[in-house]
Amino acid sequence: MPSAPCNLLPCDGSALYFGPVFDPLAATTLFDSLLHQIPWAPDSVRLFGKTIVTARKVAWVADQDLPYAYSGTAKQSCGWSPLLRHLLETVQTLAQHPFNSCLLNLYHSGSEGMSWHSDDESSLHPLAPIASLSFGAARKFSFKHRRTQQTLSLLLEPGSLLLMSGPSQTHWLHCLPKSKRVLEPRINLTFRQMLAP
Repeated sequence: MPSAPCNLLPCDGSALYFGPVFDPLAATTLFDSLLHQIPWAPDSVRLFGKTIVTARKVAWVADQDLPYAYSGTAKQSCGWSPLLRHLLETVQTLAQHPFNSCLLNLYHSGSEGMSWHSDDESSLHPLAPIASLSFGAARKFSFKHRRTQQTLSLLLEPGSLLLMSGPSQTHWLHCLPKSKRVLEPRINLTFRQMLAP
């Protein structure tokens, strides 16, 4: 059973960390299944007018083939598999909120990360939480307040759940820092509530 979640943010939103919601054996099994069953593809983003293909790989799943557009690119849904449907239902029960989509990320090692950003695209429901499941290598995850520049970090353990809600995406940036010490891959699933086009 997961522990009672605690809010990591001192103000302007909520980031509830549940800790591991799967036991170590289940987390390892789920990681292996996701690694081999998901149709991973390199991500591409538009920066300063140039298209950059990332080493990190991604997949997009959504109800009714909802597309997801960000950083100048659009993702098409690969469909909910039984495994992803199981994870969706688990997360919805813990978060007590429905989700209709999921962005999956595969980081091959600590040499791959994500710079400061917020998940505030216009296609996302502005009041819905974002639930993040982690499998594989434990990785540091950081928050930074837009106005005060206050930062805080935590270690996302394998099989753990982080729920970001309220105005957190408006007031806080977050990132996955790179680390030379992390040699193992990590898979992250971010469950979202998309608006109908």
